[in-house]
Amino acid sequence: MSSKSSRRLLVTGAGGFVGRHVSQAVDRGAFGDVEVVEPPKGWDIRDNVAVSDFVEEVRPDHIIHLAALSFVPRSFEAPRETFETNCIGTLNLLQALKNVRFSGRLLYVSSGDIYGRVPEDQLPVNEARWPEPRSPYGASKVAAEQLCLQSHRSDGLDVLIARPFNHVGPGQGAQFVLPALAHQVVAIADGKQVPVIDVGDIDSTRDFTDVRDVVAAYAAMLARGMAGETYVVGSGVERRIRDLLEAMCRIESVTVEIRQNPAKMRPTEQRRMVADATKLRRDTGWAPLTPMETTLMDILKDARGHHE
Repeated sequence: MSSKSSRRLLVTGAGGFVGRHVSQAVDRGAFGDVEVVEPPKGWDIRDNVAVSDFVEEVRPDHIIHLAALSFVPRSFEAPRETFETNCIGTLNLLQALKNVRFSGRLLYVSSGDIYGRVPEDQLPVNEARWPEPRSPYGASKVAAEQLCLQSHRSDGLDVLIARPFNHVGPGQGAQFVLPALAHQVVAIADGKQVPVIDVGDIDSTRDFTDVRDVVAAYAAMLARGMAGETYVVGSGVERRIRDLLEAMCRIESVTVEIRQNPAKMRPTEQRRMVADATKLRRDTGWAPLTPMETTLMDILKDARGHHE
């Protein structure tokens, strides 16, 4: 239980995948002497009055702004809702903070998706690369970043921008690639599915970081990051999805047939991706610590819990 003198850390999107891990990290003391405050159930960041009233009531000391529509394919189906949530919602928060003369630190969580398609000879990606988003989601994140940085330039808001690449771990939605594959592996191991796994393009590579390491990066940024700066968050390791699927099969001691499903293919998708978090390491001392095998075991355990 936090003491009454604890600083208040407002976490928007606290009920989401990353937000739940932030709360767990706070309980472990990873953010120092803080207590998490989160918006009430039904709170809508698109509602300017609701945002203003809540900020006025809570008067947070620091903020991690996670609330977003974050599933890229969904953003193509609902681009207006994506912008209203990710961009206008951020504007609502910034205006509310200005109204209460907020003097703490705001960490805005953007996304590595803002970079769009990056030529392979220009990998790894760092903060110097100009964003070229290829989805409404990515575009909304760039716009929200600039709103935050404009507040820094014009009003002196102490804000930092995080650009995390693919983060994975227990609790992630089954619509994302590794949990989706894990659910199939577990079903096969438990005799609930024939040993065939339908996949999309699993020969592409991504920079996967355990969500608990990503949250540790956010704690490091709040504590030691430079105001007004943007930080890429990633492992710096390029991993092929097929290799991770095969590793999960080994962990579960199953032999499977991998069958490519044309309906799951995304032909315009980036074939290779890897990030460069040198700036974050230099400024804060952060480094990812969780072995990938541990991450995969925890994803499989979480998937099994949904099958029981």
